[in-house]
Amino acid sequence: MTAIISLKSVTKRYVRGKQPIEVLHRLDMEVEQGEFLSLMGPSGSGKTTLLNLIAGLDHPTDGEVLVAGERIDRLSGTALSRWRARHIGFVFQFYNLLPVLTAQQNVEIPLLLTDLSSAQRKNSARVALELVGLEDRATHKPNELSGGQLQRVSIARALVSDPTLLVCDEPTGDLDRESAGEILKLLQMLHREHGKTLLMVTHDPIAADYASRTLHLDKGSLVVAPLKSVA
Repeated sequence: MTAIISLKSVTKRYVRGKQPIEVLHRLDMEVEQGEFLSLMGPSGSGKTTLLNLIAGLDHPTDGEVLVAGERIDRLSGTALSRWRARHIGFVFQFYNLLPVLTAQQNVEIPLLLTDLSSAQRKNSARVALELVGLEDRATHKPNELSGGQLQRVSIARALVSDPTLLVCDEPTGDLDRESAGEILKLLQMLHREHGKTLLMVTHDPIAADYASRTLHLDKGSLVVAPLKSVA
């Protein structure tokens, strides 16, 4: 298998007042293409920081971050924005949908910066909504959808540009257990049946069980959990 993510000796420090705070410490990590990886750890362990580095939302203080064949720690500004648009699909805890737009229009948003025609954007959004089981809700606005449906729209938006990597930050944190289970089954289906590479931060061990591998962060260092067999 090919590593789609490779981190080498990655350190991330912030300065709070005059005090340097080291969030990640000389971290090495690889994720294979087509893997579904969950990241767990207590608050302050560095999970979101690590996710942001891999997604190109932040830069390491030291070390190398290679994602989809690109040293993204060397990119900045416009180049990094273009890289994210090509390679990263984001799924957030609180959906981040625009309330005045329909589900289909929300899904189309990542395509507005492409050269696709309006008809092509609409068709791509329709296909993405079908994939998450919401083709019959395309014309509904967010206030007409349940929490689980809102997250499905968010996942369709993340998928619509066919990104290299889906980055999910607590994707079930705002959902009841039944809706959370449906979303996790959807993510698992995208991994198993469509070969998507997923990286998910979660506090929930039940959610982590849907992934094929779990890494635990503690005080900025990784503890590798045993590889689970997935039926």
